[in-house]
This record gives sequence, structure tokens and C-alpha cells, in this order.
Amino acid sequence: MNLLNYVPGNSFLHKLNPVIKLLAAFLYGVAAILCENVWGEIGFIVLMILISYTAGIGERAVNLTQKLFFLGLFMFVIQLFFVRLGDPLVVIGSFCLITTGGLKSALLLSFRVIAAMLPLMLLFAITQMNDLCNALVKTLHLPYRYAFIVTTAFRFVPIFTTEFHDIQDAQKARGVDYDTRNIIHKLQLIAPLCVPLLVSSLKKVDSSAMSAEMRGFALRNVKSGYKEYPFSWRDVVVVIVLLALIAVSMIFLK
Repeated sequence: MNLLNYVPGNSFLHKLNPVIKLLAAFLYGVAAILCENVWGEIGFIVLMILISYTAGIGERAVNLTQKLFFLGLFMFVIQLFFVRLGDPLVVIGSFCLITTGGLKSALLLSFRVIAAMLPLMLLFAITQMNDLCNALVKTLHLPYRYAFIVTTAFRFVPIFTTEFHDIQDAQKARGVDYDTRNIIHKLQLIAPLCVPLLVSSLKKVDSSAMSAEMRGFALRNVKSGYKEYPFSWRDVVVVIVLLALIAVSMIFLK
């Protein structure tokens, strides 16, 4: 299962205006970035997982958190050994390997990355990209050209992810060992994955451009879409709650 595909549903989150969904993901990420407390960042992650369960995508949120954990771990290692603030924590001979400030900074950054990226990635699960594109045009009067660029970038992420796994499975069927622990060998395996993906991507871009032109891409405007995207009380409540969350993050989680 691709973790970035849309999941149909009738939950509170699914019923939100697509523009508000995008704004909500952004504001939640801002609140997580402004937070300076490690436990606060953990709270943001747990809160997002709990919210995801209300929309029926809790398992996906947990899986995405596990995937993002490896990125957070990478940031943790970098911060741990390169930040020299605070008191010495681990000393080898005369060299201070880890400091208290480095440990705190590493934990904070790693959890912050997960907390800020998780809502943006879960946006795919509750929002159809066609609705987001049309809502940007209808609601914000954004030129269709720019709305199409934004949503197409989002739309191709799950497509390329699926294709990447398909290419990897095909390579494994041919006997390529991706489970090796040899770092040099892993780097050598990047080309067999990236080159087919790049070629396939270029073909998709060309066919997508031709398809868009045949459907009158240059003629699309605000009146072209038949579906309306009105705001409701749900959208107002979500924005107010997230603004309050940002205020809490700035005042109490410093």
C-alpha cells in the first residue's frame, strides 16, 4: 500500500475545504517548528496520530511516522556531534564527544522534523488533488496555471513512490540484493533505481503536457470548474484551533 494515496472517507477532516486542509497542515507545521520543548514535539506527533485515527487513517499515520523516524535519526546524529553547547556529557580522553546542549538540540530537531512533515504528508490521504487544484482556483482565484503546478507536484509524489517500489521489486526479481549492509554497494545500487525512474518521469511529463494541451489547459479559468467549494463552520473551527495551538507553542512551549 502506498502511504501517500488518497483514502476516501466521510470524516470531519475529509469534509473540510481543500484550501483549509492545506492551510491547516501548514499551520500545524508552523506550531511544531515554533515549539522549543522536546516533550512538546512528542505531543505534536502523538496528537497528529490521534487526529488521524478520527479520519480512519491512523495506521497510515503510524507507518509514516516510522518512515520519518529514519530522517529524524539522521538529523539527530548530525546535531548530536556537531552542536557544542552546554556541559560535557560524553568525554573521551581530552575530547568532548557529546554535550548536553547537543543532545537536547538533536532530540528537538529530530522530533520537530517528524512533527512538521507528518501533517503535510497526511494531506494526501484526505485530499484529492483535483479538488485542491479547483479549490485554489475557485476560492482563492489563483490562476489555473499556478494551481496546476502546485497540485501536480503533489500528485506525482505518490506516483513516483509507487514506481520506485515497482522498479526496486523488478531489480530484486533479477537478483539484485538491496538488503546488503555494505554502504559502498548500496551507493552503487542507486543508479539501477534512479535511471529507470528518471526515464519514466520524463515520459510522464511529456505525455501529461500533451494531455493538458488537448484538454484546453490554456483556456481554463475561474468559471471553468462546475464544483463549488464553500467554507463552513468546520473550517473556521479548525483555523481558530490551530492559531490557538501556535500561540500555545510560542508562549508555553519555549
